[in-house]
Amino acid sequence: MVGPKPRRAVRGATLNSESRRFNLPQVEADGDWLDAREEIDGEAPPLRTSVTIEQPRTIISRNASPDVGFDRSVNPYRGCEHGCIYCFARPTHAFHDLSPGLDFESRLFAKPQAAELLRAELRKPGYAVAPIALGTNTDPYQPIENDWRVTRSVLEVLRETRHPLTITTKSDRVVRDIDLLAPMAAEGLSAVSVSITSLDPRVAMTIEPRAPHPERRLNAVRALADAGVPVYVSIAPVIPAITDHEIEHLVERAAGAGARACFFIPVRLPHEVAPLFRAWLDTHFPDRAGKVMATIQSLRGGRDNDPGFFTRMQGAGPWAELMRTRFAIACRKHGLANRGVTLRTDLFRPPAGPQGELF
Repeated sequence: MVGPKPRRAVRGATLNSESRRFNLPQVEADGDWLDAREEIDGEAPPLRTSVTIEQPRTIISRNASPDVGFDRSVNPYRGCEHGCIYCFARPTHAFHDLSPGLDFESRLFAKPQAAELLRAELRKPGYAVAPIALGTNTDPYQPIENDWRVTRSVLEVLRETRHPLTITTKSDRVVRDIDLLAPMAAEGLSAVSVSITSLDPRVAMTIEPRAPHPERRLNAVRALADAGVPVYVSIAPVIPAITDHEIEHLVERAAGAGARACFFIPVRLPHEVAPLFRAWLDTHFPDRAGKVMATIQSLRGGRDNDPGFFTRMQGAGPWAELMRTRFAIACRKHGLANRGVTLRTDLFRPPAGPQGELF
């Protein structure tokens, strides 16, 4: 007898646990009829996605970490509806006294003034050009980008000023902006990394419940490559005993889609991510939860997470070395080893000031 078809996970986190408190006002329900549904019929109310406008004073975030290849980034959104259970950005919601659990993937923040703020920062005297990274915290092409188009507005400013950029995303929505990315790539100004964690739809829909299907992401890789945009595949994160067996196949498919190179990162579980991940394992993979966590701890010096520079992105020990060896062999086999890209910085033209825009 054929068993029931597995249901797609509606959200990534299985709970909305307490986070660190930063003494902000307590978040309360808004009191509409959906909040009272549990009292009426005993069911949990459906989780809705809300978007709050955020009005930051600056939009370029600076970074001094030796583990990443950029020193500045722009994040059009805070929180991410993709709901990836492992997302290292989840703890940032605690700064709003919101949970890194379900709140992170349902109570989102958009920055509609991002393009205006970016113009102001790019025209500052003495601005030194270096690639701006998008998608370093939360995904710039998550579903709300369809309506808010904040990412699109940022790309338009970067295209206008001929400023180099990199994008990291799990969404095939990035192909919408090929009309901007392809001309920039022709001038050596753009590169895109598409993240694909698993090719198994059943696994992907559990780990990343609202991210596009893996095949759609591979199609995006192919479309970007065909348009002349340098495109990479990020196998991030690799989760032991759940996705690590797919490393070689992912590299092969990435090469077939036209990726210039691949890279991978073992799963990281900083701050509140660790208990959320453990609860998710107990719900979706109870048969191997212990094995998964034991292997992660062997990668992280006996802890759930290693925050140290130089090791946090790579892991350490026999398991980490085995992953690196397998990955390197697969990349050499498929011609994806050591194929980086250097973006130009000499074409930048500062945006016109308010007076100049009158003429």
